[in-house]
Amino acid sequence: MSLMHIMVLLPLIFAVIIPIFYRFYKKIHLGWFVLPIPIIIFSYFMSYINVPDSDKPFIVIWEFMPRLGMNFAVHLDGLSLLFASLISGIGALVVLYSITYLSKNESLGNFYCYLLMFMGAMLGVVLSDNLLMLYLFWELTSISSFLLIGYWRHKKSSIYGAQKSLLITVFGGLMLLGGFISLSIAGNSWSITSLIQNAETIQKSPLFILAMVLVLIGAMTKSAQFPFHIWLPDAMEAPTPVSAYLHSATMVKAGIYLVARTTPIFAINGGFVWTVTAIGLVTLFWASFNAVKQQDLKGILAFSTISQLGMIMSMLGIGAVSYHYTGEESQLFLASIIAAVFHLINHATFKGALFMITGTIDHEVGTRDIKKLGGLMTIMPISCTFTIIAALSMAGVPPFNGFLSKELFLTAMFDSHKAGVFNLSTLGFLLPVIAVVGSIFTFVYSFKYVHEIFFGEYKADQLPKKPHEAPKLMLLPTGILISLVVIFGLFPNILSNSIIAPAVRAIAPYAESPEVHISFWHGITPALMGTLIVFIVGFVLFKSVSKWIKVYAYQPEYLTFNYYYDRGIYLSSYISNKITQSYMTGFIRSYLMYIFSFFIIMTALTIFTHPVSIAFDHISEIRPYEVILMGLILVSTFCIVLAKSRLFSIIMLAAVGYSVALFFVLFGAPDLALTQLSIETISTALFLLCFFHLPKMNRHDEDRKFKIGNFLIAICVGISVITIGLIAYGNRHFDSISKYYIDNVYDLAAGKNMVNVILVDFRGFDTLFESAVLGIAGLGIYTLIKLRDNNKNGGNENEETIE
Repeated sequence: MSLMHIMVLLPLIFAVIIPIFYRFYKKIHLGWFVLPIPIIIFSYFMSYINVPDSDKPFIVIWEFMPRLGMNFAVHLDGLSLLFASLISGIGALVVLYSITYLSKNESLGNFYCYLLMFMGAMLGVVLSDNLLMLYLFWELTSISSFLLIGYWRHKKSSIYGAQKSLLITVFGGLMLLGGFISLSIAGNSWSITSLIQNAETIQKSPLFILAMVLVLIGAMTKSAQFPFHIWLPDAMEAPTPVSAYLHSATMVKAGIYLVARTTPIFAINGGFVWTVTAIGLVTLFWASFNAVKQQDLKGILAFSTISQLGMIMSMLGIGAVSYHYTGEESQLFLASIIAAVFHLINHATFKGALFMITGTIDHEVGTRDIKKLGGLMTIMPISCTFTIIAALSMAGVPPFNGFLSKELFLTAMFDSHKAGVFNLSTLGFLLPVIAVVGSIFTFVYSFKYVHEIFFGEYKADQLPKKPHEAPKLMLLPTGILISLVVIFGLFPNILSNSIIAPAVRAIAPYAESPEVHISFWHGITPALMGTLIVFIVGFVLFKSVSKWIKVYAYQPEYLTFNYYYDRGIYLSSYISNKITQSYMTGFIRSYLMYIFSFFIIMTALTIFTHPVSIAFDHISEIRPYEVILMGLILVSTFCIVLAKSRLFSIIMLAAVGYSVALFFVLFGAPDLALTQLSIETISTALFLLCFFHLPKMNRHDEDRKFKIGNFLIAICVGISVITIGLIAYGNRHFDSISKYYIDNVYDLAAGKNMVNVILVDFRGFDTLFESAVLGIAGLGIYTLIKLRDNNKNGGNENEETIE
């Protein structure tokens, strides 16, 4: 295991340690102990920037499960380095922010456990070279984000949002697994690097289209692309540090990473270019349009995030066209990939800052409802300044970094018609139109966000708290992100060769030296005209928003994706409950009927479809005392059925068990006889103890009708067992394994008791897992008892009851 493996696993290790530590030490906020972890990881990955040959990827392999091809191979190149830096860097700022945001009365052990688990999972996603390991970490991000979104589990909305995100992203994860399996079959490897090198072979495979579709579904669900975007707004019920981390810089960009990583494999296909570009632009427009009508600050940022992710996705789609050209034409479309990488960084800065500002407003004012906010500019001047800078960057206003990447985005869209492949030369004229319209609504909601909080009328009577400026520690991480917004805007080329160029080379390996130079002025270009249109039309719409906002009321509820999601969940729950109730009667005898009926049917089908012979040769003679014992068992069985006293039934049941123990004695198996006697004694004692406390100890008043169905099942089970025994006896294809145990029990295990040696040595793993099952069952019983005790004591009176 290398140091890079340790960096990936470090958050997961501390995810286990931190909660244990928290149980014994609560004097200092737990966040101070967590903060060094992302800082160490960020510093480690920063050491690879500007290192000679840092643009050349290298792989460190730890053979985790080599027989399955599941090796923990860490792959570091420009793309993974960019994402690892964002994950750890933004993670450090989020932990610092959470120290002030979350009080010490919260369940901090759980919160930081989930947060570190998610951090480690995201690092595993972006650094894994093995598809199976990537999928393992991919699903871990879904699980950990589910726990983070539902952190305030006393709120119904949190549980709803967590469940919604889990169902949609896990569905995408299953599709992704199918895509990975198809890729591995087509490329005969689980290594991403190897698959990229053998891209031409994969592209000729009949599984190529299937793999592409399934991988894109997985990516679109994780990055909340249309129509899978509906989970992200409900995920805003998570604490603000979670939203700032998961939904601006990390989890939602996992799908972006996957599309970028697999571009060298799929870019040759026109469906990939059109699908990624079209879905990205539709997501950009639809989310930005819906962001304007939101009344909750987090709601605005949620749809804003969806919109910005669609923007990045569309740029990756146009950038894939560069695979079909060489020279200057290739560089023309490669600029779209440069824009995508640059905006990936910019979005993490200004959107992370905006989420933190939203949390600050909620923390200090007590509400996120824009109807109650307004006029806070003089009361919270620092937060106001930070908000204006971040919002202007998001709107694409100079001189901030968002303007530069937005200009590159519009340039890429206006240049798309120059591509002669995939009919972009004809339908490509639609792309800049959608891009400009989507950018107009981005401008509107950005200005609305600032105006509704800090300008307008101050409504002191509607605020739950008396507003005041946030503490310095809460403002510090926001200030750092705002500083990056300004620095990257004024000096964008500090990222050109250190971060952006290596990442672009990872997405487009054919581009040996991509020209990355970002500047404010490119002359009078269509993109500049588009920007002017965005500013003018956007400002007009912003000033008149109260006049046209009613247009949202014309959309009926049944034409929303949330409506069909809720209806689908309700119908699936209703149908599954009906099906379950039809066979889950609550009676053990019913379940035994299902089991025995299935056993009879499968036995009969096997016998009739696979002819077998039944041999009666070499069968031992039946001795008189065996007949007597068998008669005793039959009599006891009939007594159980006919008895009117439950106590007598228990005694007869014990008689059957003790008779079987005598059979073991007669057949020369004293150890089995001893075990049988012990089990029967304990079972009988427990039955008597349980029935002693029952209010009714006889069956005089019960319905005693003869049930022909039960009788037939019982007879058929007996016949089936006898038939299987005779078939097994008469169709031996191998020597008995007992000879092996007899010959080796002493030499290999140094034991004389064959049964003990088999259980402890030869079948040690079976015994181990059986013991583990008993241990798990014991823990489950203990937990149920503790829960019952808590319920008796009234539970937590402060928590809202969830029905």
